[in-house]
Amino acid sequence: MRHWKTSLLAATILSAGAVAAQAQDCEITVGMVMELTGPAGAYGQAGAKSVEMAFRDLNEAGGVLGCNLVTDTRDSQSQGNVAVDQATQLVNIKEVPVIIGGIISSVSIPILTSVTADAGVVQVSPASSSPTLTQLGRDGKTGGYFFRTITSDALQGVAAAKYAMDSGLDNLAIIHVNNDFGVNMMREFSSAYEKMGGTITSTTPYNENQPNYSAEVTAALDGSPEALYLISYPVDGATIARTWVSQGGPQKYLLNDGMNSTDFIEAVGAQYLEGARGTSSGTEETESTKYFYDNYAAFSDGIEPSAPAADRSYDAGAIVGLAIAKAGEASADAIRDSIRAILDPEGTPIYAGPEEFAKALDLIEKGEPIRYEGVIGNVAFDEFGDISGPFRLWQIVDGEVVTEGQFAADEVAEIRESLQ
Repeated sequence: MRHWKTSLLAATILSAGAVAAQAQDCEITVGMVMELTGPAGAYGQAGAKSVEMAFRDLNEAGGVLGCNLVTDTRDSQSQGNVAVDQATQLVNIKEVPVIIGGIISSVSIPILTSVTADAGVVQVSPASSSPTLTQLGRDGKTGGYFFRTITSDALQGVAAAKYAMDSGLDNLAIIHVNNDFGVNMMREFSSAYEKMGGTITSTTPYNENQPNYSAEVTAALDGSPEALYLISYPVDGATIARTWVSQGGPQKYLLNDGMNSTDFIEAVGAQYLEGARGTSSGTEETESTKYFYDNYAAFSDGIEPSAPAADRSYDAGAIVGLAIAKAGEASADAIRDSIRAILDPEGTPIYAGPEEFAKALDLIEKGEPIRYEGVIGNVAFDEFGDISGPFRLWQIVDGEVVTEGQFAADEVAEIRESLQ
């Protein structure tokens, strides 16, 4: 009996090995342009690992169209011109049907306007929140090829203004990165904040990658603000915050989602950021959320699952992979037309992880509808590739980011409407 079991086990292993070898005989390459270095490097590194994890899970589930999903990952260096060069190579030389990226809007927008839209290649950004991307869709300049798994700053600025006023931060200076993301966030916030009765003592833009920001901080301190709203990325943001502290700025802060970063807190010093508040695009917890939080740190060699862009990057990878399976071919038009189909409200719920993806692939093969419920919650794209979702309200306490509450998307939309 023992010999029979051993033989059966050996046969099973050989069979599984043959299937795995067969799956590895072909690959479907997806382009990825991420900010692996530069001011947004922490975001891009977390995001890239998340996409790789989603693809690993899909491959362990049997692969897509009988093939393994792989990435050709390029570093944008957090610069739009570099991103365009890398995306052009991926489209023209590698002939990828999809590009995942970038993380920040100043990278995603030039990729979209200079490469993917004209080439008819799908682009999915996990974390670019600029309202400009919505406007490009409204103006018919995306061809329907662009999607993003983050809410627009048009609403996040309103959420930040409401949170500031609710927290007693009714007099502040603004320092913001001088790019599409920073300018739009500043405008949306300022408009809502002042209509709610808040006072902005000064607004100071800054250019990235400067060795110091003494002049900007000096300008922001003019008018004696009671707090600082810092719209930035972890590297430059830490330099600005340290300068703010050294020049005697009040240690009350409102921060954007990018400052929800261990690197930022450690670089500034937790003691100087105690009580700082911030907003981020939120999540609605699903089984996918639990799976991701239980498994991501081990896969990513220690990057925390709460790292900015990590959760929504996994969803970007999962949606792309499942859409390719649904499309039945790795062509851009078919993938574009299948993305919403794997989020069918009437479909069988599917969550993250190999077992769930195996179920999804089986249902797709049978022609049955599925509804992927992501790490960030139920995702649904509107006609411009945007999603709606809640906004997380957080605070830095003892060096840790602690969730304090949440604004529902409908609530924020109603506030914005009332301020028009």
